[in-house]
Amino acid sequence: MARAVTPRRKALNTVAAWSVALIIFFPVLWMILTSFKTEPSAVAMPPQLFSADWTLENYSEVWARSDYPRFFWNSVVISVGSTLLGLAIAIPAAWSMAFVPGKRTKDLLMWMLSTKMMPAVAVLIPMYLIFQRTGLFDTKTGLVLALMLMNLPIIVWMLYTYFKEIPGEILEASRMDGASLWKEIVYVLTPMAVPGIASTMLLNVILAWNEAFWTITLTTTKAAPLSAFIASFSSPQGLFYGKLSAASTMAIAPILILGWFSQKQLVRGLTFGAVK
Repeated sequence: MARAVTPRRKALNTVAAWSVALIIFFPVLWMILTSFKTEPSAVAMPPQLFSADWTLENYSEVWARSDYPRFFWNSVVISVGSTLLGLAIAIPAAWSMAFVPGKRTKDLLMWMLSTKMMPAVAVLIPMYLIFQRTGLFDTKTGLVLALMLMNLPIIVWMLYTYFKEIPGEILEASRMDGASLWKEIVYVLTPMAVPGIASTMLLNVILAWNEAFWTITLTTTKAAPLSAFIASFSSPQGLFYGKLSAASTMAIAPILILGWFSQKQLVRGLTFGAVK
């Protein structure tokens, strides 16, 4: 029997949740506020949360010095492309693991997850050489493939978890009605798992958008996304915190807006199948 939550306990939970949220969001807030400060105010000691001399100069200089729309478009193509390609591979893979499991299915899933524990720098040289010799270096196609492979274990794991919550009898009924394997996946399984697939897609778009190590390493100028756009404001002359904060704010703003408007769908998908 569930224990009733008292008003005092509810208030404490609310305060604790807001406190954790503010602690997590504070660095982002500091970055956004710094982007509107002059360079002297940005490096002032002691640090000033609010400045008396607000300015848009940092944004105007960042926009003038760089081709922001090109970096933005590269990020969109790379993050969405890698996610869609990953889903195209992961949905059949997760279906087979969930509904036609073998003796080593769990071992395979654990092995896939273990690849995420390997430091990316461990395979830096092989990846760099492969990309150079195959003509994929500094191309959007190359980054789509790299980020898809990097996030594929997460996509498969999430979809496998969602598919396990779908009754297998429904798929058996579709087979009895004459549905082929392709129709079973596309017209029966996929519509039932839309919340889970949507949350998986959103999460992986965010992961691909925020990826910095591979996007900076495997690009120079042509396919550089917004992570490289931020790195370009670190110069030998030093760090200009106001301009760097403005560039960072411009880079994360699209994904923050996407996350804000899709948070309901994301939470719904992450809790999909939590209660039978």
